[in-house]
Amino acid sequence: MKYLDIDIETYSSADLKKCGVYRYTEADDFEILLFGYSADGGEPVTVDLIGGEKIPEAVIEAITDKNVLKSSYNAQFERICLSRLFRDMGLLKGEHEYLSPEGWRCSMVRASSLGLPRSLAEVGRVLDTGNKKLSEGAALIKYFCVPCRATTKNGGRTRNYPRHWRAGWENFKYYNQIDVLSEAEIREKLSKYPEPEGLWEEYCIDQEINDRGVRIDTEFVRNAIEADRLSHAEIMEKLRELTGLENPGSVTQLKSWLSVNGISASSINKDAVAELLESAEGNVAEVLRLRQQASRSSTKKYERMLDAVCSDERARGMFMFMSATRTGRWAGKIIQLQNLPRNSMKDLEDARLLVKHGNYNVLKHKYDNIPDVLSQLIRTSFIPEDGKLFYVSDFAQIEARVIAWLAGEQWRMKVFEENGDIYSASASKMFHVPVEKNGVNGELRQKGKIAELALGFGGGFHALQIMGAEKMGIPEEELQEIVDEWRMANPNIANLWYDIEEAATNTVLYGGSFETHGIRFTLDSHILFITLPSGRKLAYVNPMIGISRFGSDCLTYEAAGPSYKWETICTYGGKLTENIVQATARDILCYAMEKLRDMKIVMHVHDELIFECDPGTSLDDICKKMSETPPWAEGLKLSAAGYTTQYYMKD
Repeated sequence: MKYLDIDIETYSSADLKKCGVYRYTEADDFEILLFGYSADGGEPVTVDLIGGEKIPEAVIEAITDKNVLKSSYNAQFERICLSRLFRDMGLLKGEHEYLSPEGWRCSMVRASSLGLPRSLAEVGRVLDTGNKKLSEGAALIKYFCVPCRATTKNGGRTRNYPRHWRAGWENFKYYNQIDVLSEAEIREKLSKYPEPEGLWEEYCIDQEINDRGVRIDTEFVRNAIEADRLSHAEIMEKLRELTGLENPGSVTQLKSWLSVNGISASSINKDAVAELLESAEGNVAEVLRLRQQASRSSTKKYERMLDAVCSDERARGMFMFMSATRTGRWAGKIIQLQNLPRNSMKDLEDARLLVKHGNYNVLKHKYDNIPDVLSQLIRTSFIPEDGKLFYVSDFAQIEARVIAWLAGEQWRMKVFEENGDIYSASASKMFHVPVEKNGVNGELRQKGKIAELALGFGGGFHALQIMGAEKMGIPEEELQEIVDEWRMANPNIANLWYDIEEAATNTVLYGGSFETHGIRFTLDSHILFITLPSGRKLAYVNPMIGISRFGSDCLTYEAAGPSYKWETICTYGGKLTENIVQATARDILCYAMEKLRDMKIVMHVHDELIFECDPGTSLDDICKKMSETPPWAEGLKLSAAGYTTQYYMKD
């Protein structure tokens, strides 16, 4: 046996979407109902496990054999569910031991690497596979795989078994076979494209991190939820006293009250309230401030931690590999580590201890804004195991370094090589005067900073506005000057945008291969491939020359849009440059993860790695290894800095 296509159907009373597959399989009533497989492209077989059938010994041996390739769509689900089954069978030792990810192939990851949808049904539609999922599949899953509501009609049961709907069960087994065939056909179609070198090694590292998980301070989290509940109740009571409203949490009621008090508000969302507060006074200002606090409730984030945490107090499965189809970067799930609030409190430790020990009265006496405190403390919910510390190492200005390297913008590369302040250096280059942070011409540094944040990927006047230039005190009439000065100071970066757009457009128009700045563009089977310096390829499906919303020619391709609907998307040189830069930064992070694989990575957030280490571990060694330039990025200057901590935080 060389490979297995696998698809399973499972039952658990745990909510998979809320808790993730690791906690899902810990439920006492978890079980695999159907095990569908096809060996070496043969006919699909469905093993009715709940009906007493057994998985053949040869198949069990293949699953544990790293040399036999196991393929599934979202293979992590199959691997972790089968791990529970194998533990129950005595084939794996330890409550939190999982089947090795070596030898597993995930068609969802492969599809994503080619710019295709992550949904099995959607990728089947785009690839036009002959085997379609049964339309009633969702109804069958709902009937057999999740708890049901107890009713008089069903005798008060909370679960449906095969005996309750024999015809449906037979249809479910057929549905399972169709899924095996669909997944096998998708795998076959995807195999026609060259497989990225090192993809599955990166996947294994990702799965190891997901399997390892990170510890949650559950005592702290539960007390934070209680503090949030008490704070919210007090805020609502204050709002009732100030407004006389029965339900001050109601948008309609509060907008009406504001109108009576001379404030016309079309919206009272976060941004609208902040804007209204700039001119509000007296009771109105106090009501708006309380509204602001009430809307910043952190309960959901803390609750998701308790949903996901396993029996050993570690949360697992929080990272989605190759999730961003345009760059290959990771995305978060369940707890969403990628969008945790930042912490800026100087007395973070004091506030954390008050929450952890449930000292709410002292907490509210010391702090006026409890929701803000709880929001800043979210990161501190993650703690290392006893006797360990978190070692946190972060790349410095990685995207700014990468774009300077790709474009050959030498003055910028020199700033990075000398560990200079790019915001001051940029302002100095733009305005032709020396600029020092908190020193000579220091007021210009702000313009350099906003330019750096907004303009690197072809952004202009509106990009500065979106970034908040005017709120930072820069007058509207100066914005275009900042754009012009930044572009004149960075001619090689501006040329990079135009060269990339020209190369991509020529490839779509004429086929063949075009290259610029060490980046190669090719067209293969209706996919535009952009080969990065690392050798990895970005994929743009069905590229064409279309018309932009401004009426000019533009490059288009098909992808899942903001609403996850498959649609035509217009792009341009600056956006392609952003994809290339972010993808290259991602590959640099992967290189660091490979070098530091044995250092017990427990989390990674954007360009930051978090390790769980013995206190004697050398932080300098970790940062030095992260700062090593990959062999394919000669001339790129990297820098990483770090710190140690007893709980996760932003230093």
